[in-house]
Amino acid sequence: MSSPPVPAADLDSGILSPVRAGTPAEAATSDSACLQALLDAESALVRAQAELGVVPASAARTITAAAVAERLDLVAVARAGRGAANPVVGMVQAFTAVVAADDPAAADYVHRGSTSQDILDTALMLVARRTLEILVGDLDALGAALRLLTDRHRDTLMAGRTLGLHAVPTTFGLKAAGWLLSVDGCAARLRGLLDGGLPAQLGGAAGTLAGYLEYAQRDAGEGEGADPQRYAARLMRRFAAEVGLAEPVAPWHSTRAPVAALASELALTAGVLGKIAVDVQLLSRTETAEVAEPAATGRGVSSAMPHKRNPALATLIRSAALQLPAYASVLMGALLSEDERSAGAWHAEWQPLRECLRLTGGAAHSARELVEGLEVFPERMGTNVTLTGGMIASERLAAVLAPALGKAAAKELMSRVSARAAATHRPLADVVAETPELSGHFAPGELAELLDPAHYTGAAPMLVERVLKGGGI
Repeated sequence: MSSPPVPAADLDSGILSPVRAGTPAEAATSDSACLQALLDAESALVRAQAELGVVPASAARTITAAAVAERLDLVAVARAGRGAANPVVGMVQAFTAVVAADDPAAADYVHRGSTSQDILDTALMLVARRTLEILVGDLDALGAALRLLTDRHRDTLMAGRTLGLHAVPTTFGLKAAGWLLSVDGCAARLRGLLDGGLPAQLGGAAGTLAGYLEYAQRDAGEGEGADPQRYAARLMRRFAAEVGLAEPVAPWHSTRAPVAALASELALTAGVLGKIAVDVQLLSRTETAEVAEPAATGRGVSSAMPHKRNPALATLIRSAALQLPAYASVLMGALLSEDERSAGAWHAEWQPLRECLRLTGGAAHSARELVEGLEVFPERMGTNVTLTGGMIASERLAAVLAPALGKAAAKELMSRVSARAAATHRPLADVVAETPELSGHFAPGELAELLDPAHYTGAAPMLVERVLKGGGI
């Protein structure tokens, strides 16, 4: 039974995935982009074969010129994939017909000696490379914005929080420096993937390149294809160069580490971005109000409450970070691929890999916008740091008292004093001053100095400077 036609505008609209809807990463991973990558792999293959003298140059030119996604019926190709359990078979049939309409002789050289996995794996690596280039660009811009934020707020006092409660004082610059360090690390690792970590796939039906060699020997006569071993090595090298991916040492049909490694880095990157998002969400709560997302028409609105300005960008980023581990786990599971091509594990990779790319790309694009326009309220941070009446620096008093009282006794005494201050809602300094056991331990004015949060940020200035100078972890 035939299915009704699908309007092009309704294809993969992202209505349930707003984090990537309308972003550059979405365009780079769209159905049309994936189809184009398949065609790019096919045309690169025939150009490589022509360079090695086993395909007429005129046929390679015709095939390359015809390799335009708009010339194929995207929905028909997708639906044809149900019959072969992959989209390449239907694509090759449709593409061969397009080439034949331009030049019947050239059509015989489409997909010559190849197999579906060569084309699809290569196409997905192409989509990955194109998306990663966008993603790394957004991470670089995000890093630049974080660097400015870190420098501007290196001395902006705020409460450090552990397990949701005030801990000891810190600076917003140090918090931003932590974000920066992680983002820079992700960008560096993704650059490493772009620089040799995304291999082309070329192996033929079962990873031996036998089909390529057979056609080459038949078509080349005494030329390049007459020496099978030399031809195989040169074909892999030439194909990788034509498609713009790393040259594989050998086919990786059933050795899926390149896909799993890519997924791992994308999941890590999304998690790093999600950490920023979670911090922004918490710091922008009504009761905290230390930061706010950049305002924009329609952003953060509630369908019911007119007064609300929700942290929409952070919400989108966090949603992506929560999804990535599940998608990446599918790709990790696909490492257990049987024989020379899996009946299901390979097929399970395609959509999760695309979701990893588009979700992380969307998150990076959103994080860049979030940080570039982030509003920071130092006065509110300063007010919040005083909410515990000096107890935020109680650790310091315990350390100062330790030489005289002993570490354990000083800690136990300050715990009791702090509990009394909290129960009576009085400043810690007042309770300390009236505690007999602490009489005579502090010079006039010393207590106020010790409990000043601004004077207890530890090595924060040095740590911020190390990050700004390019230190890494």
